[in-house]
Amino acid sequence: MSSVHLSFYTEHSFSNLIDTLKSEKHEDRKYFSPAKLQDPRYDELPLSIRVLLEAAIRKCDDFYVRKEDVETILDWRRQQGSAEVPFSPARLLLQDFTGIPAMVDLAAMRDAVARQGGDPSQVNPKCPTDLIVDHALQIDFGKWPEIALKNQEKELIRNRERLQFFKWCSQAFKNVNVVPPDISAVHQVNLEYLCQAVQEHEDFVYPDSVVGTDSHTTMVNGLGILGWGVGGIESEAVMLGQPVTLTLPKVVGCKLLGSVNVLATSIDIVLGITKHLRQAGISGKFVEFFGPGVSQLSAPDRTTIANMCPEYNATVSFFPVDDVTLKHFKQANFSEEKLELVEAYLKAVKLFRSYQDLGEDPHYSEVIEIDLSSIVPHVSGPKRSQDRVEVSNMKKDFLNCLNEKVGFKGFHIPVEKQTTLMPFLHGSREYQLTHGSVVLAALISCTNNCNPSVMLAAGLLAKKAVGAGLSVRPYIQTSLAPGSGMVTHYLSASGVLPYFSQLGFEVVGYGCATCVGNTSPLPEAVVNAIKQGDLVACGVLSGSRHFEGRLCDCVRANYLASPPLVVAYAIAGTVSIDFETEPLGTKPGKEVYLRDVWPSREEVQHTEENMSSYNLEASEAELFPWDPKSTYIRCPPFFNKLTKELCEPQPMENAHALLFLGDMVTTDHISPAGSIARVSAAAKYLQSKRLTPREFNSYGARRGNDAVMTRGTFASIKLQNRFVGKAGPKTLHVPSGQIMDVFDAAERYQRDGIPLIILAGKKYGSGNSRDWAAKGPYLLGVRAVIAESFEKLHKNHLVAMGIAPLQFLPGQSADSLELSGKEKFSLCIPKDLSPGQEITTSTGKTFQVIASFENAVDMVFYKHGGILNTKTDQ
Repeated sequence: MSSVHLSFYTEHSFSNLIDTLKSEKHEDRKYFSPAKLQDPRYDELPLSIRVLLEAAIRKCDDFYVRKEDVETILDWRRQQGSAEVPFSPARLLLQDFTGIPAMVDLAAMRDAVARQGGDPSQVNPKCPTDLIVDHALQIDFGKWPEIALKNQEKELIRNRERLQFFKWCSQAFKNVNVVPPDISAVHQVNLEYLCQAVQEHEDFVYPDSVVGTDSHTTMVNGLGILGWGVGGIESEAVMLGQPVTLTLPKVVGCKLLGSVNVLATSIDIVLGITKHLRQAGISGKFVEFFGPGVSQLSAPDRTTIANMCPEYNATVSFFPVDDVTLKHFKQANFSEEKLELVEAYLKAVKLFRSYQDLGEDPHYSEVIEIDLSSIVPHVSGPKRSQDRVEVSNMKKDFLNCLNEKVGFKGFHIPVEKQTTLMPFLHGSREYQLTHGSVVLAALISCTNNCNPSVMLAAGLLAKKAVGAGLSVRPYIQTSLAPGSGMVTHYLSASGVLPYFSQLGFEVVGYGCATCVGNTSPLPEAVVNAIKQGDLVACGVLSGSRHFEGRLCDCVRANYLASPPLVVAYAIAGTVSIDFETEPLGTKPGKEVYLRDVWPSREEVQHTEENMSSYNLEASEAELFPWDPKSTYIRCPPFFNKLTKELCEPQPMENAHALLFLGDMVTTDHISPAGSIARVSAAAKYLQSKRLTPREFNSYGARRGNDAVMTRGTFASIKLQNRFVGKAGPKTLHVPSGQIMDVFDAAERYQRDGIPLIILAGKKYGSGNSRDWAAKGPYLLGVRAVIAESFEKLHKNHLVAMGIAPLQFLPGQSADSLELSGKEKFSLCIPKDLSPGQEITTSTGKTFQVIASFENAVDMVFYKHGGILNTKTDQ
């Protein structure tokens, strides 16, 4: 241990809590022991809160983390839900889509520091940072020999500029590790390669923890590692040494009872638990699992459940470490010495659990009980993950969806058109499509934690189906996008991979593809048949994201299902099927039902138990050599007006509404991640750079180019803007009365010096974390969003970009106030940023709003014009 490090801990505010592990092999390891506080409140804390407490004790510097913060966390029972506390994670995780703008901002910050005479090499992450290149995969080739290799080659060519920038980051920045493409999806790299359970630094041990820019970072909580998703904006603060500030959360204890239904997969359990927790109203809370039922769940099952917590708006779903977790770590090639260290340390600080011992149960804010035996197989859809449908009721439910008016579930198809059959030719054979026909089936293992049980169940079903003579119609767009090479390994080792291939489920590559809209185009004849018949065609996938229009703009109904059910529906060719009474297919003299090919739990377990680079040149300069011709990497304009003096927020006088939106506007609507439409403002920009539509790539891949991303803001084809009256990325330029692209209208407003606001309804900013959903509006000139309510994480992003989140008073809305959206709005935000604000309109109407700043940190960020300028000031 260095003398400087030793001196730091000698002078530490809690140096009296330093202890030595009582272990023969690890007697030189030291740790901070909260138990030495001799405070009975510690034993009552949920284990997830104990992790927060340990981090506060260890990182206490009386600046970012104060002794008062330690006392606040220790007093969790009284302070929960109200007090603000800091959390310093052990590591930071970035994926390329949201990580690249963070790294681009840091590169631009180096330029700004150099211009002001500083040393740019001092701009480095202070928190260990892993950047995983996983979201670039686009499926160009389907049903082709060596498909994964061809897609990988195309990926490297298409994304060369971005990959060169990543390589520069790994060389120029200290404390940055870049994981190249074609290794794995970010949340699985997090589990398979980066998870440590217990971290070590200079003879000190402490709990592993992480925050990441991927919404599925929460998967690690299934292994007893506290972690959750943040935006790229917050991640930059963490990189530079600032803790994450959060409201000391309420912790909901989720007690699992009963035995798992023999037909239920982990996905069914996930969706069943998701339904219970969503109905419980746990937004912004921690969930911690306990009870005897937990012991029945494998580590992959737990990480699958933890992975879905963004869907029910919990911050984390935490499974404390137990013997099952240790067994998983052993299978993950933890050495015996590492396993002994993990067990010894976690038991020493009381972070290890026996779920059968009721005496270990901590105190929770509230307790929810779930009987595992009550959970039966479901799918989710056709538009939202919360709309769950029992598989036994699927055919009836889909028919109801056709009849219902257009909405979250309905499509309003006239009765006389519900039996429409559209013939088409594929190859040399004629097929027919109708409502409910499956045209897209994607097996995605990343959101299942490459869960052996569900993926092997799908493989065994495929094997039995092929053996029974069943097949998948060749026009159905099928793909297998494993979360990592580990999935391919165990599918190959178990002998089921060839049967996937025979059904058309070829491995297309490793990374996010279908989930983010990067699926290959459907056959033209299929698209024409869908459009001509106005058919509600269907996609089925085993992911966790399926917003309407996200997978493919002509596929209107999308269902989340377990991997074996994805295979089953692909074979059936329709979602309008009753598996109990209707066969998957008919062979000469025999009807084959799902029950005939569905593998038993014993078959899956038996199979599971018996399973037997990249080279890019990059500059080594301290400052990144920006290429003015690059269409992927551009120096962003956030620091163009940087000053050392604090500029107070300016009044908004005679602002116009850029958009007038309704409820549930998601970050997908605000900043799409999928393909760039040929008629979009972003497309016009790329065409001006002499790119062809095939070279456009996706918005996600071009997040390092502010010119593309600003033009892509509100570019969703599903955006419902009340100024326009139909879906699309258009708006009304109020002064001229013209309908135009959102970007063009915003640019015209900015030329005229007119500030902008957005009017919205409930849950503005729902969905997964996306920093360009805040950066984009900021660069469009938006200075405030007035909504009935906000999704918490997105609201934080708005504040961090200097956009004021203003909330209508309870019971009020734009409609109740009779706002047309065409008025001019004036607002003077006082220096103290007091909650109550008054807005006046050009029509003489006045109404009150709530300035939704949650804490002092929010106010500091807003007063500085956003977190980027705040960091630079420091």
